[in-house]
This record gives sequence, C-alpha cells and structure tokens, in this order.
Amino acid sequence: MPYLFTSESVSEGHPDKVADQISDALIDNFLAFDPESKVACETLVTTGQVILAGEVKSDTYLDVQKIARDTINKIGYTKSAYMFDGNSCGVLSAIHEQSEDINRGVDKASKEEQGAGDQGMMFGYATNETDNYMPLALDLSHRILIELADLRRENKEITYLRPDSKSQVTIEYSDDNIPERIEAIVVSTQHDEFVLPKSKSPEDIKAAEDEMLAKIRKDITEILIPRVIAKLPEHIQHLFSDDIKYHINPTGKFVIGGPHGDTGLTGRKIIVDTYGGKGAHGGGAFSGKDPSKVDRSAAYATRHIAKNLVAAGLCDQVLVQVSYAIGVAEPMGIFIDTYGTCPFNLTDGEIAKTVEKIFDMKPAAIEKRLKLRQPMYSETAAYGHMGRKHEVVTKTFDRPYGDPITLDVELFTWEELDYVDQVKKEFGI
Repeated sequence: MPYLFTSESVSEGHPDKVADQISDALIDNFLAFDPESKVACETLVTTGQVILAGEVKSDTYLDVQKIARDTINKIGYTKSAYMFDGNSCGVLSAIHEQSEDINRGVDKASKEEQGAGDQGMMFGYATNETDNYMPLALDLSHRILIELADLRRENKEITYLRPDSKSQVTIEYSDDNIPERIEAIVVSTQHDEFVLPKSKSPEDIKAAEDEMLAKIRKDITEILIPRVIAKLPEHIQHLFSDDIKYHINPTGKFVIGGPHGDTGLTGRKIIVDTYGGKGAHGGGAFSGKDPSKVDRSAAYATRHIAKNLVAAGLCDQVLVQVSYAIGVAEPMGIFIDTYGTCPFNLTDGEIAKTVEKIFDMKPAAIEKRLKLRQPMYSETAAYGHMGRKHEVVTKTFDRPYGDPITLDVELFTWEELDYVDQVKKEFGI
C-alpha cells in the first residue's frame, strides 16, 4: 500500500539558523588564521540581542562582534523594523579558553592518534532517489527556500519578503519505495505588512490580512513553485500536479518573525541539517564545532561513505553508523544497513567489514581525507550540510590586528564521489 513521508526545511533567516550561521562564521574565521584552532561555540539570538558562549583554543584574536554583525547583515536582517538587525543589536561574548581536561584527550604526541573529541554515534545516509543522493522530500524543501531567498534578494517579482521562512514537503511512495507524486507543500514566509487596514475594526483588520494572504498564496504558487520546478530534472518535475495541497502561511499573517518572533539557538535543527528524518541521527549538532569534534567530522565521513556506496551500485540506499569513545582514536565499530537493497550476495555485516578496510575512520584520518581544517563551514549552516555542491571558492577574512587573508576553500568535500572506483574494486562490482 502506498505511504506518505514528510520532511521540512527552514531558511537562513530562521532564528535557529541565524544562530548556526554566526557560530560557523566564528569557526571559519578561527580556522582561516589558525587551522589548528579548537572551537566549540554556541550562539543565542533574541530581540535585539546576540549572546556568544563557548570554549576556544587558538593562536589568533578575532573581533567576534563584527563577525556576528556581518553575518546577520548578510542574512538580510538590516532594518530596524525587524526588531533585530546587524547594525544595532547587542552582542555579548562569553567565550573562554578550552578546558585542558578535554584537550588532553584530543591532542596526542602523534597527530595520527588524535583522540575523538567526544563519545557518541554518528550516522550517514544516501539514497538513489535523487541526483544528489538525498531524500526527495528534504531536497525539495531546501530548494523551495533557496529559491524563496533568491526572490527576496532580487526584490523584483516579489517585493514584500522578509528573511524568516519554513517549508515542508510530503511525498507519496509506492510499495517498492519509489516516489510517485507530491501530496502536499507547506510554505510559511515572513513578510512586510504590505496591506494596511482601513480602520482598527476587526472587519477591516481581517480584510487587510485576507488580501495579503491571497497575494502571498498567488505568488508562492504562481512564481516560486514554477521557478523551483524549472530547475529540477524531468523525472522529478513529473511528480508535481494540480492536485497538490498547498498550505501557504496557514496560521495567517507572518510579519513578526526571526529572532524577534522566536529565540534562536545553535544546533536545534539537526534533522533539517541532515536527512529530513530518513535514516537516523546520533543526536549531536554540527554548527559551532571544529572538526576534532566527531559529532561533525564523523557525520560528514559517514555521509561520504554512504554516498560512494550507493553511487557505486552496491545498494539503492544505505545507513552508515560509526561510534567513538572520548579520547580514543579507533572507532568502537561501523554498522551498515542497506535496507535489503543490495543486489549482491553480501550481508550488511560483510559490507561493514570491507568498508572498515576502505575508509580509515580515525578522527585525524577523517580530517585529512575530507580536508576539514579549512574555513569551509559557513556555507553548511543553512539549507543542509548534505547533498550540496562540491566546489572551490575564494574567501577573504579580516582580523583586528594584521592584514586580511584570502584563501581558496574547498566546500562540501564529503559530497565527492572519489571512492566509487575503489568501492567497485573491493566489492567486485
């Protein structure tokens, strides 16, 4: 019997994502000037206020207030009407030096024997239902909000958009797990109050709100969605139909939003950051953590493994788990679940044993293989850490004392399909 599966995404202007982006901007700036920096940085944002807290071990000094303000302005919070903007918000820093008790378990005499920054388990997932090996519902949810942000910045076809927004997509799957159609799409977008009531009477207030909501619904369904569809491969375009249930700003007007409407914290959108509820999640957030923290680096490494296994044709979808003890380099173990989609005479346990031979999962080996000591994390902090484009970009970083530095930075290295041939060779595919 067909079944429904739903995933959501949130925009760069969502308060939790604002916090994530500030934390990762700090990570990038520390790594740009001192690649061996150890950082665990949390951010809280609320009406007119940013609070930075965490632990840092680094040889560089940064103007963390400026970094936070620049990040907020880049997102689009630049107007006092938002009750939160980069130029006027308060920024309080409570960042201090990293605990030596934690550091001694990570730093070892031999870099190769670097211990895990914490205990825990991390998961990676991949599926062949999309070209980027991501679950379709999440991929579409991200695409909707990326396109909505483009429309906001263009400020031409739709001129009333504010930075905060959310999306959700429900897909109907067949019994054999093939996406068949889109059941429903939810979009909630913050907006200017572009229709004012004629008076303060309840009737006039409702009439103004109804007029705004009708305009927003029309623009979302007739401008945004067609732009999203036009960028999709043909086999995904066919899933869109006139029967999709649209819920556009279902609670009514959405003028008050962002950190003024809801407090934001680093690390509260871990499912949006990963696979939208498909596969599994170990529970650890990514943003604000340098790559010695396996919550982040091992989650990227398991995604890298999963994507290369599926791309090699070993299975249609796969879940990869790795686990660690704090201060110990060797992982506790690797687990593989192919959901019965491996067409070869191999058990998941046998696949796991071979994966252990192909991929060195010591923290130092992961950092080296995926080049994680680069300032590459700001781009991960909105619209998902997985399924993104692997590319090289040029970045410039400023510091209070000293010259700026310009670097070529390789983004989303864990999305490379650089182990496909080795996987095929080891498994005889």
